[in-house]
Amino acid sequence: MQPKEKILFCWSSGKDCALALERVQRCGQYEVAALLSTITADYDRVSMHGVRRELLEQQAEALGYPLEKVLISKDADNDQYERRMLDLLLRYGRDGLRTVAFGDVFLDGIREYRESNLAKAGMRALFPIWQQSTAQLAQSFIDSGYRAIITCVDSQLLDGSFVGREFDQEFLDSLPPDVDPCGENGEFHSFVYAGPIFSSPIPFKLGQTVVRDERFHFTDLLPA
Repeated sequence: MQPKEKILFCWSSGKDCALALERVQRCGQYEVAALLSTITADYDRVSMHGVRRELLEQQAEALGYPLEKVLISKDADNDQYERRMLDLLLRYGRDGLRTVAFGDVFLDGIREYRESNLAKAGMRALFPIWQQSTAQLAQSFIDSGYRAIITCVDSQLLDGSFVGREFDQEFLDSLPPDVDPCGENGEFHSFVYAGPIFSSPIPFKLGQTVVRDERFHFTDLLPA
Protein backbone atom coordinates (compact mmCIF):
# COMPACT_ATOMS: atom_id res chain seq x y z
CA MET A 1 0.00 0.00 0.00
CA GLN A 2 1.31 3.43 -0.98
CA PRO A 3 1.98 5.69 2.04
CA LYS A 4 -0.25 8.72 2.51
CA GLU A 5 1.11 12.12 1.56
CA LYS A 6 1.79 14.34 4.57
CA ILE A 7 0.17 17.78 4.36
CA LEU A 8 -0.40 20.88 6.45
CA PHE A 9 -4.00 21.98 6.98
CA CYS A 10 -4.73 25.71 7.28
CA TRP A 11 -7.11 25.89 10.24
CA SER A 12 -9.09 29.06 11.02
CA SER A 13 -11.26 27.48 13.77
CA GLY A 14 -14.40 27.84 11.63
CA LYS A 15 -16.99 25.66 9.95
CA ASP A 16 -15.63 25.61 6.37
CA CYS A 17 -12.31 24.30 7.65
CA ALA A 18 -14.09 21.56 9.57
CA LEU A 19 -15.90 20.39 6.44
CA ALA A 20 -12.72 20.55 4.35
CA LEU A 21 -10.77 18.62 6.99
CA GLU A 22 -13.43 15.93 7.06
CA ARG A 23 -13.13 15.59 3.27
CA VAL A 24 -9.36 15.19 3.62
CA GLN A 25 -9.80 12.50 6.24
CA ARG A 26 -12.36 10.60 4.19
CA CYS A 27 -10.43 10.57 0.91
CA GLY A 28 -7.68 8.49 2.48
CA GLN A 29 -4.83 9.98 0.42
CA TYR A 30 -3.38 12.34 2.99
CA GLU A 31 -1.99 12.42 6.51
CA VAL A 32 -2.34 15.76 8.28
CA ALA A 33 1.04 16.57 9.82
CA ALA A 34 -0.27 19.64 11.65
CA LEU A 35 -2.94 22.30 11.71
CA LEU A 36 -1.68 25.74 10.72
CA SER A 37 -3.31 28.82 12.29
CA THR A 38 -2.56 32.54 12.19
CA ILE A 39 -2.63 34.28 15.58
CA THR A 40 -2.69 38.03 16.15
CA ALA A 41 -0.07 38.15 18.90
CA ASP A 42 -1.25 41.44 20.49
CA TYR A 43 -4.65 39.90 21.21
CA ASP A 44 -3.56 36.24 21.48
CA ARG A 45 -6.48 35.34 19.24
CA VAL A 46 -7.11 33.74 15.86
CA SER A 47 -6.82 36.45 13.23
CA MET A 48 -10.19 37.67 11.88
CA HIS A 49 -12.19 35.11 13.90
CA GLY A 50 -11.26 36.61 17.27
CA VAL A 51 -11.11 33.21 18.98
CA ARG A 52 -8.86 32.88 22.03
CA ARG A 53 -5.70 30.83 21.56
CA GLU A 54 -6.69 28.50 24.41
CA LEU A 55 -9.88 27.47 22.59
CA LEU A 56 -7.94 26.99 19.35
CA GLU A 57 -5.54 24.69 21.18
CA GLN A 58 -8.46 22.72 22.61
CA GLN A 59 -9.82 22.29 19.09
CA ALA A 60 -6.50 20.89 17.89
CA GLU A 61 -6.39 18.48 20.83
CA ALA A 62 -9.94 17.29 20.16
CA LEU A 63 -9.06 16.81 16.49
CA GLY A 64 -5.90 14.90 17.39
CA TYR A 65 -3.38 17.03 15.49
CA PRO A 66 -0.36 19.17 16.42
CA LEU A 67 -0.94 22.92 16.09
CA GLU A 68 1.46 25.27 14.32
CA LYS A 69 0.89 28.97 15.04
CA VAL A 70 2.05 31.82 12.81
CA LEU A 71 2.20 34.96 14.97
CA ILE A 72 1.56 38.36 13.39
CA SER A 73 1.12 41.81 14.91
CA LYS A 74 -2.23 43.60 15.02
CA ASP A 75 -1.05 46.05 12.35
CA ALA A 76 0.61 43.40 10.20
CA ASP A 77 0.72 43.99 6.46
CA ASN A 78 0.86 41.27 3.84
CA ASP A 79 4.66 41.36 3.83
CA GLN A 80 4.90 40.44 7.51
CA TYR A 81 2.33 37.67 7.16
CA GLU A 82 3.98 36.25 4.06
CA ARG A 83 7.50 36.31 5.56
CA ARG A 84 6.45 34.47 8.70
CA MET A 85 4.33 31.99 6.82
CA LEU A 86 7.16 31.32 4.37
CA ASP A 87 9.58 30.62 7.24
CA LEU A 88 7.24 27.93 8.59
CA LEU A 89 6.54 26.44 5.16
CA LEU A 90 10.23 26.19 4.35
CA ARG A 91 10.82 24.36 7.63
CA TYR A 92 8.22 21.74 6.69
CA GLY A 93 9.47 21.73 3.12
CA ARG A 94 12.91 20.62 4.30
CA ASP A 95 11.20 17.48 5.62
CA GLY A 96 9.62 16.82 2.23
CA LEU A 97 6.14 18.23 2.79
CA ARG A 98 4.74 19.77 -0.40
CA THR A 99 1.00 20.41 0.12
CA VAL A 100 -1.15 22.74 2.22
CA ALA A 101 -4.95 22.36 2.35
CA PHE A 102 -7.48 25.18 2.74
CA GLY A 103 -11.21 25.50 3.40
CA ASP A 104 -11.87 28.17 0.74
CA VAL A 105 -14.90 27.66 -1.50
CA PHE A 106 -15.13 30.10 -4.40
CA LEU A 107 -13.07 33.31 -4.14
CA ASP A 108 -10.65 33.13 -7.08
CA GLY A 109 -8.50 36.00 -5.77
CA ILE A 110 -7.91 34.21 -2.48
CA ARG A 111 -7.04 30.97 -4.26
CA GLU A 112 -4.54 32.71 -6.54
CA TYR A 113 -2.99 34.49 -3.55
CA ARG A 114 -2.53 31.22 -1.64
CA GLU A 115 -1.13 29.41 -4.66
CA SER A 116 1.33 32.23 -5.33
CA ASN A 117 2.59 32.24 -1.74
CA LEU A 118 2.97 28.45 -1.65
CA ALA A 119 4.88 28.48 -4.94
CA LYS A 120 7.62 30.51 -3.20
CA ALA A 121 8.14 27.52 -0.91
CA GLY A 122 7.90 24.98 -3.72
CA MET A 123 4.49 23.81 -2.51
CA ARG A 124 0.99 23.39 -3.90
CA ALA A 125 -2.46 24.16 -2.51
CA LEU A 126 -5.29 21.70 -1.97
CA PHE A 127 -8.91 22.91 -1.84
CA PRO A 128 -11.15 19.99 -0.74
CA ILE A 129 -14.47 21.90 -0.96
CA TRP A 130 -13.64 24.23 -3.84
CA GLN A 131 -16.67 25.37 -5.91
CA GLN A 132 -19.11 23.36 -3.81
CA SER A 133 -22.54 24.91 -3.28
CA THR A 134 -22.30 26.99 -0.11
CA ALA A 135 -26.01 26.41 0.53
CA GLN A 136 -25.40 22.66 0.44
CA LEU A 137 -22.25 22.94 2.54
CA ALA A 138 -24.05 24.96 5.21
CA GLN A 139 -26.93 22.49 5.32
CA SER A 140 -24.56 19.53 5.41
CA PHE A 141 -22.68 21.08 8.31
CA ILE A 142 -25.86 21.28 10.36
CA ASP A 143 -27.26 17.92 9.27
CA SER A 144 -23.97 16.15 10.06
CA GLY A 145 -24.13 17.21 13.68
CA TYR A 146 -21.53 19.97 13.73
CA ARG A 147 -22.02 22.85 16.15
CA ALA A 148 -20.62 26.35 15.70
CA ILE A 149 -21.00 29.85 17.12
CA ILE A 150 -20.76 33.07 15.11
CA THR A 151 -17.79 34.95 16.55
CA CYS A 152 -17.49 37.88 14.14
CA VAL A 153 -19.86 39.79 11.87
CA ASP A 154 -18.97 42.52 9.38
CA SER A 155 -21.85 44.94 9.88
CA GLN A 156 -21.28 46.43 6.43
CA LEU A 157 -22.44 43.08 5.03
CA LEU A 158 -24.71 41.63 7.74
CA ASP A 159 -26.50 43.11 10.75
CA GLY A 160 -24.35 42.94 13.86
CA SER A 161 -27.14 41.23 15.81
CA PHE A 162 -26.18 37.96 14.12
CA VAL A 163 -22.95 37.73 16.13
CA GLY A 164 -22.93 35.32 19.04
CA ARG A 165 -25.65 33.17 17.52
CA GLU A 166 -25.56 29.44 16.97
CA PHE A 167 -24.97 28.42 13.36
CA ASP A 168 -28.14 26.37 13.04
CA GLN A 169 -31.21 26.08 10.85
CA GLU A 170 -32.81 29.14 12.39
CA PHE A 171 -29.66 31.14 11.66
CA LEU A 172 -29.60 30.00 8.03
CA ASP A 173 -33.30 30.68 7.53
CA SER A 174 -32.95 34.22 8.89
CA LEU A 175 -30.02 35.28 6.69
CA PRO A 176 -30.83 37.98 4.11
CA PRO A 177 -30.91 36.58 0.55
CA ASP A 178 -27.79 38.52 -0.48
CA VAL A 179 -25.66 36.98 2.30
CA ASP A 180 -23.73 33.82 1.49
CA PRO A 181 -24.86 30.88 3.68
CA CYS A 182 -21.24 30.13 4.58
CA GLY A 183 -20.19 33.78 4.90
CA GLU A 184 -17.73 33.20 2.08
CA ASN A 185 -17.67 36.91 1.19
CA GLY A 186 -16.53 37.80 4.72
CA GLU A 187 -20.00 38.44 6.14
CA PHE A 188 -19.31 36.38 9.27
CA HIS A 189 -16.83 34.00 10.88
CA SER A 190 -17.40 31.08 13.23
CA PHE A 191 -15.92 28.78 15.87
CA VAL A 192 -16.69 25.05 15.59
CA TYR A 193 -17.02 23.49 19.01
CA ALA A 194 -18.41 20.01 18.28
CA GLY A 195 -18.93 17.56 15.44
CA PRO A 196 -18.13 14.13 14.02
CA ILE A 197 -14.39 14.80 13.61
CA PHE A 198 -13.95 15.97 17.22
CA SER A 199 -13.21 13.50 20.02
CA SER A 200 -15.22 15.69 22.43
CA PRO A 201 -16.99 19.09 22.42
CA ILE A 202 -15.04 22.25 23.29
CA PRO A 203 -16.59 23.82 26.43
CA PHE A 204 -16.99 27.60 26.43
CA LYS A 205 -19.17 30.45 27.68
CA LEU A 206 -20.38 33.49 25.78
CA GLY A 207 -18.59 36.65 26.83
CA GLN A 208 -18.85 40.31 25.93
CA THR A 209 -19.63 41.61 22.46
CA VAL A 210 -17.52 44.52 21.21
CA VAL A 211 -17.35 46.55 17.99
CA ARG A 212 -14.01 47.23 16.31
CA ASP A 213 -13.36 49.87 13.65
CA GLU A 214 -17.06 50.84 13.83
CA ARG A 215 -17.72 47.78 11.71
CA PHE A 216 -16.69 44.38 13.06
CA HIS A 217 -18.81 42.88 15.84
CA PHE A 218 -16.95 40.29 17.94
CA THR A 219 -18.44 38.04 20.60
CA ASP A 220 -15.82 36.78 23.01
CA LEU A 221 -15.85 33.06 23.81
CA LEU A 222 -14.53 32.23 27.26
CA PRO A 223 -12.97 28.84 28.03
CA ALA A 224 -15.26 27.00 30.46
